[in-house]
Amino acid sequence: MQTILDWISAHNAIIYIVILMIFLGIEVISRVPSVLHTPLMSGANAIHGVVIIGAIIVMGRAESDNYVALILGFLAVILGTLNVVGGFVVTDRMLEMFKKKK
Repeated sequence: MQTILDWISAHNAIIYIVILMIFLGIEVISRVPSVLHTPLMSGANAIHGVVIIGAIIVMGRAESDNYVALILGFLAVILGTLNVVGGFVVTDRMLEMFKKKK
């Protein structure tokens, strides 16, 4: 427990930045009009593709006894993949709205 508290106190600036990024991201995303959803989703898919590759690299370079890095890398791969697939599904549904009906 003490090591966790020491890590938090040593990295509190990074923790504050991450928390502020979360709030800023929620604020920006909530104000996006629906017309811009498809292009922004394509950009998000590209970014999460890079996240997946980075997580695979982190897992490959992590030592076999570093369970924290392996678990976080695995979660990043899973969540990034879910986000990419979900983004493609949503983008496909949005594009279906603009097709001519037969």
